[in-house]
Amino acid sequence: MELFDLPMDFYVDSFLKILASSVSGAVLGWERKHRYQVVGMRTLVLISVSSTLLAILSYALTEIQTGKGFYGGDPTRVIAGVVSGIGFLGGGAIVHQGLNIRGLTSAAVVWTASAIGLALGAGLYEQSLLVLAVAIFLLIVLEKIESRFFLAGRNKTLRLVFADGDAEHSGATAVDLRATKEAIERNGFKVTDLSVSRIMADRKVILLYSVKSPDLDDYDQVIGELSALGNLEEFSLKD
Repeated sequence: MELFDLPMDFYVDSFLKILASSVSGAVLGWERKHRYQVVGMRTLVLISVSSTLLAILSYALTEIQTGKGFYGGDPTRVIAGVVSGIGFLGGGAIVHQGLNIRGLTSAAVVWTASAIGLALGAGLYEQSLLVLAVAIFLLIVLEKIESRFFLAGRNKTLRLVFADGDAEHSGATAVDLRATKEAIERNGFKVTDLSVSRIMADRKVILLYSVKSPDLDDYDQVIGELSALGNLEEFSLKD
């Protein structure tokens, strides 16, 4: 049996596998792009369909006959090569940004897209659909649960500058460290470290907190509470 003499059901089956793989990659890519991640729909669709094609190829090579007999070979060798190679592509999505490492989830999604593609290439439709459903649940639903119960997620540096005393009480320190920490943590931050510096000439106190920061769109509340504790001159939050 020559390559182009394969039965029609082989081509139909391959078409369905690649189509299903395209949809799976697009769904995963939409979720990543919806969150403004570097890995998007085109990348994950290409990963998924190419993995599917390689899986189809690996199995086809053990079935196609020529005048010299079977091509032979172990279909798992191609799959093992894909699994090894996809690690380099996934590693490219991981970046170090300030105090944080970003892209771990996107790298895991790259692995998932490849795994689903390989499984679809092997004809494991139900298993692939289940993994896709679990992946979407983890990426969307579980992310909301984590945000609710684990408010502080990213490591950041919180810099606070207070005026140290006033004209009438030049020797007074206008910063209550305990009250300041409590105000910060009431607003969802988790303080992990603190360094304090005092500039005598400018009469300022600088507090540098290492914090785990929640995703907030408005910092007016925490700024207001800190301002009520002393003469707050600067509030900055950086990665």
